Amino acid sequence: MVQYTLAQSPEVILTVPGKDSAKAREKAMDQLVELIDAGTLPTELEEGFGPQQLIEVKEPPADAGSGEDAVTQAVQVLSNLATLKLKVQESRTEALEIRKAVDVLFSDQSVTEEEITRLKEGFKVLKNFAQANLRYHEARSKAEQARQVLDQALKSPEK
Repeated sequence: MVQYTLAQSPEVILTVPGKDSAKAREKAMDQLVELIDAGTLPTELEEGFGPQQLIEVKEPPADAGSGEDAVTQAVQVLSNLATLKLKVQESRTEALEIRKAVDVLFSDQSVTEEEITRLKEGFKVLKNFAQANLRYHEARSKAEQARQVLDQALKSPEK
């Protein structure tokens, strides 16, 4: 559903099914014409009023500041942090071994095709670890706030 209003009469809300589109605006114009014909439109519209002049009404986002929503969001952030921490821990050892093997590329020491193949396969592990590690550190900083929200919600009311 999409809703439109008029700059001249913001209290008038025209609701049509679908998303904001030319067709939806035409349907809203039809509703507007019905209001004008019925004499229930509280304002006069100037000549040449068209669908492009309708203003889409966006629903304000749900109050994220409400207690329960904040707690739910905090728990989700912490859950995400836990998942990322496990992912990082599981791949850390293997990734660090591969990282050490990368040094062979920068030495004059000869390498076999097999070693290069193993190294190339290891790059995927190294990349996945590095990305997960970055996401973990970002999530950890966000989780600090989540932990504070949760601590606040868990405090008992003072008497």
